[in-house]
Amino acid sequence: MFIKDYISKDFPCFSLSDSIESARNTLEDFGYSHVFIKKSHHFYGALAKDFLYEEDGGTLKDLEHQIERFAILEDNNIMDSIRLFYTFNSNVIPVINKNEKYLGYITCEDIFQDLSRYPLFSESGAILTVETPARKYSMTEIANIVEGNNSKFYGGFISFMSDEVIHVTIKIGNENLASIDATFERYDYRIVEKYYSDERTDLFKDRFGFFQKFIEI
Repeated sequence: MFIKDYISKDFPCFSLSDSIESARNTLEDFGYSHVFIKKSHHFYGALAKDFLYEEDGGTLKDLEHQIERFAILEDNNIMDSIRLFYTFNSNVIPVINKNEKYLGYITCEDIFQDLSRYPLFSESGAILTVETPARKYSMTEIANIVEGNNSKFYGGFISFMSDEVIHVTIKIGNENLASIDATFERYDYRIVEKYYSDERTDLFKDRFGFFQKFIEI
């Protein structure tokens, strides 16, 4: 799950002296949200698509004040990329090495396709969000409650956190759901949200919804 295993290299990194038109044409070919800029042979930043249409001509130097500084290191984990996609409203992220040399890029679609093969996303089942006091949060206990009711625990994540409470969103099997609900209540968990479905036609929606929740963390 390292970034270096997902790098594509066919998207160029422009110089400030390159024309806005050439960058615009490249974006239209690839369909990405940003172009990447280098300066003095080092990665400099990214420029959002919308800014390329604010000027009729000129070079990328004219838009230098709009450049955003974000990238990911090649030895990072793919989970590290999710916040960048969300924060910069981007569908593509530049990949650099420790010397800030541009190596290529990863896309949101690449990451989504990889995550979607894991049971947390690929298996149909129930989605629950439970609330627990922050002082007694235990993912182990949550998993034990599910498995103690003879159901499968596919995984989960913290979807909200404050000093007082924590919300944990989990994906579980469809077995013994009423019993699981009752056990959570008995252990002083509050069920904030639940979605039950065993229809395969709902699988993609279910999986994409989970991915969106990850991005929003």
